[in-house]
Amino acid sequence: MINRRLFSVGLGSTFLAACSGGTPTSAPATRMRAVPNAGYDAWVAGFKSRAASQGISQTTINRAFQGTGYLPDVIERDRNQVEFKRSLEDYLAIAASDERIATGKQMLVRHAGTLSAIEAKYGVDKEVIVAVWGLESRYGSRRGDVPVVSTVSTLAYDGRRGAFFEKQLIAALKIIQEGDTTPANMTGSWAGAMGHTQFIPTSYLAYAVDFTGDGRRDIWSEDPTDSLASTAAYLARAGWVRGQPWGGEAGTVSGTPVAVLQPQTPGPRIAVFRNFQVIKRYNNSDSYAIGVGHLSDRIAGGAPFQASFGPDETGLTLEDRKELQRRLTSAGYDTQGADGVIGNNTKSAIGAYQRANGLAVTGEPSAALLRQLGG
Repeated sequence: MINRRLFSVGLGSTFLAACSGGTPTSAPATRMRAVPNAGYDAWVAGFKSRAASQGISQTTINRAFQGTGYLPDVIERDRNQVEFKRSLEDYLAIAASDERIATGKQMLVRHAGTLSAIEAKYGVDKEVIVAVWGLESRYGSRRGDVPVVSTVSTLAYDGRRGAFFEKQLIAALKIIQEGDTTPANMTGSWAGAMGHTQFIPTSYLAYAVDFTGDGRRDIWSEDPTDSLASTAAYLARAGWVRGQPWGGEAGTVSGTPVAVLQPQTPGPRIAVFRNFQVIKRYNNSDSYAIGVGHLSDRIAGGAPFQASFGPDETGLTLEDRKELQRRLTSAGYDTQGADGVIGNNTKSAIGAYQRANGLAVTGEPSAALLRQLGG
């Protein structure tokens, strides 16, 4: 089975919203523009006959392709994906940040009735559903605004993964034909992932549900109900065990785990159960599954991991790195936040500070730099 998520990146995925550490964003506002491309137009003409042979009506084909076009920015992003290598500590600093935990708790209260009903039907813990929502689209605030038909047709024409994206395009046309949404409303990420919890078209057809009962499986609405229920349906179909934890820090979670992981040394040992593997069906990454699980625990009121990750290779702890970011920003070199994750924004700020103060420009953090910045 092709993973529902298109791209796993390093220790996680492209799901994390923008942060000072420079982690890639999921479904950002892009305003991509179509450009003329004769080769693409010829490919679309050929595709239309193939779509018709698979049961897509001419009316649907005409509606779906009206106003669409070739998106060169999509190809550029596809060609220039960077493999981000993040430590688990850095990953969790973003995935289970104070802001993401606080917002998750708010969403748990705001949608309490809906989430309880979804949990009762599918058996998936409501905190886990909210955690997936938080990681995939920052609770719906980063759903993406790129026309899906243009996106997946551009990628199908490009040919690098042509067969896969043509399958996504056929699925997108079936969604339109079935009346769940309109071509104009069918938007998503640059790679075709849609809605609050970022379903690709084939997974939408297989797992999306109409929980509101309005006759449409509407994952694009401001109302997240169908998206959250669809995520629960997906996890339930993947084998979620009702009432079983995903896992937790070894020694603090009861039951007999299927495995104990230690993704980073020093760092917490993570006891995982079958539901951990189910979360990985959503995104095949240990760090993603730990991130969802730990965020869900924190949203439910649980404590942070107790074991320390210790200092990094520069001798700085997470709190040291946060303090470095705060001091740089205070000195006029904005790191765009202080999460302790050293990404492009922080490295640029360090380089600018070093350049302005006659230091060797490395862009790298150090204990000496922290001391020089003072208190």
